[in-house]
Amino acid sequence: MLCRELPWAEPGAAFQALAGNGPLVFLDSAATGDPRATTSYIALDPLAVLRLKEACELPPWLAEARPQDDTCPPDWPFAFKGGAIGWLGYEAGLAQAGIGSRHAPISGLPPGWFGMFDLVLGFNHAARRCFALAADRPGASAASRIEALAARLATPHSLPVLPSVAWQAELPRPDYEARVERLRAYIAAGDVYQANFTARFTAPRMAGFSPAACHAALRARSPAPFGAFIDTGAGLALCSTSPERFLSVQADGHVEARPIKGTAPRHADPVRDAASAATLRADPKERAENLMITDLLRNDLGQVCAFGSVQVPELFSVESFAQAHHLVSAVTGQLRPGLNAAALLLAAFPGGSITGAPKHRAMQIIDELEEGPRGAYCGAIAWIGLDGAMDSSIIIRTITATPDMLYAQAGGGITWDSSPASEYDEMMLKLSPLIAHG
Repeated sequence: MLCRELPWAEPGAAFQALAGNGPLVFLDSAATGDPRATTSYIALDPLAVLRLKEACELPPWLAEARPQDDTCPPDWPFAFKGGAIGWLGYEAGLAQAGIGSRHAPISGLPPGWFGMFDLVLGFNHAARRCFALAADRPGASAASRIEALAARLATPHSLPVLPSVAWQAELPRPDYEARVERLRAYIAAGDVYQANFTARFTAPRMAGFSPAACHAALRARSPAPFGAFIDTGAGLALCSTSPERFLSVQADGHVEARPIKGTAPRHADPVRDAASAATLRADPKERAENLMITDLLRNDLGQVCAFGSVQVPELFSVESFAQAHHLVSAVTGQLRPGLNAAALLLAAFPGGSITGAPKHRAMQIIDELEEGPRGAYCGAIAWIGLDGAMDSSIIIRTITATPDMLYAQAGGGITWDSSPASEYDEMMLKLSPLIAHG
């Protein structure tokens, strides 16, 4: 592989110059000033593509699709050193758990998609430095691929104007609140302690709709540290401004999960905003909800981590984003010898923060009460590097674009103490940047 520094370009501007000729992935840490948002990546021209039907197809494909030239040069200054990037949809996890869904799959949306990338741009936000990484291909040297990429970056490009989107709720407010009550009845009966209930908004995909323009508008409204844009090149795209890391793995096997459970609104007035964050941190219901999911993640990591290595170094921290404060904890561990990032991803998938506890029963109840399939939503976007490292996000705050339809979805964790009216308001707070202004 070859590494070369290129003239600095803002990640958003580089994305604008390169979008439109998928497959392309933009791992978009757009939350300016956020300590988690230091690096962005654009990967394109994949060596191989996987449209998976089952989650178990991912590990063998990672081995089969691995490029021959897989040695990253020492001057490449980023954690992702080339490899696979893609997503697993929520229903892939449902099937892996042996739970049959009552919902028909979303037309045109596979259970998951990954590309194996050996052409990557890395952006160091603080240093304002941009590097390209490329491998030789038959008929195209690494140097020539980087030169062609640099030429595209130097050519100004504008995205189409985003047309207005006619979003429609699948569940009116009274029906949403009634299903929250049904979920509370399951909690009262002892089926679950908590479950994540969501609602979906849909819209026909109109002529001229540009997923790239959609992502550019969404990242401007709601910049996030774990944002991502994935264009499969077949009329299918994800536009995500997720605030939630799912799992990260270092090349030495150190694991971290950062579950989010607990939400409070932001305020323009600093005093009110600080009070909102403090109230969230002290709220017994939100703390109990976060603790349940933190325990669930401890159990998930325990399946693949060394005995005694799973720890909770951070509990009930408040992290602040454009529209909301969230309560976040951290769970860490060390992978057992012989296990890798893909094994961890499948063991913990789907994330406990968007299922509930106990996970299996919560997923059954979710399928019963929600109006349609989740699709990519509540799955995971991940990069899995050639050196064994991985980082991933939970697919929330995301618009899914299929060739015919658009989908936006949000929700929250329901406990016995939940107020149906408050849960609906929280769901709409999370949904607001997705359905505002088209």
